[in-house]
Amino acid sequence: MIQGKAVSSADMLGVVIPDSNLMREVTQLILDTESELLFNHSARVYLWGALLGKSKGIAFDPELLYVAAMFHDLGLTSAYSESQLRFEVDGANAARDFLRSHRILEQDIDRVWTAVALHTTPGIPEHMHGEIALLQAGAGMDVAGRGFGALTEEQRAAVVGSYPREADFANKIIDAFYDGMKHRPSSTFGTFNDDFLAHKDAAFERVNVCSIILNSPWK
Repeated sequence: MIQGKAVSSADMLGVVIPDSNLMREVTQLILDTESELLFNHSARVYLWGALLGKSKGIAFDPELLYVAAMFHDLGLTSAYSESQLRFEVDGANAARDFLRSHRILEQDIDRVWTAVALHTTPGIPEHMHGEIALLQAGAGMDVAGRGFGALTEEQRAAVVGSYPREADFANKIIDAFYDGMKHRPSSTFGTFNDDFLAHKDAAFERVNVCSIILNSPWK
């Protein structure tokens, strides 16, 4: 378990944010790269995931989960405005490059990469390593309120008090997703990410996999 500092002065959460030199470097990198909206969201995702992991008895490495949370939406930023990859893969690749530059074990890098890459893919992460399962759980809690009732009012207040959830967060995060993916609509096929494009752009046309099958070269 990595030594860290408590999120709240009352230490009411029972979880800590990792406070090693490496984690401080990760934090500064994301602060310098992401909007305040996305940074606070990413910090809350870590805390929700850690709290849910503790309550459910799911083992995880705090540093690996924290890195995954910090990088999980990096692909939505302007640095990837020309990328045609899924934004999750952009974030996963950035996390991998960062960790490799610090000579982190490859097996740990693989866990972080997979956690970030799969955090918008329902039905799979929850059956994998703790960091992978809890990143998706934390993201689902912060964006859609999944697992809301599993946390106490005191825990929710402490997290939001430390990393505020902006007024009209729901519409702002939808805008952030749309802005990060509108230039690469094909990357949303097979995911729920096409919902963001359909919500914001009336002209967006979803790809129908049945049409692809029926019009394939196999006659």
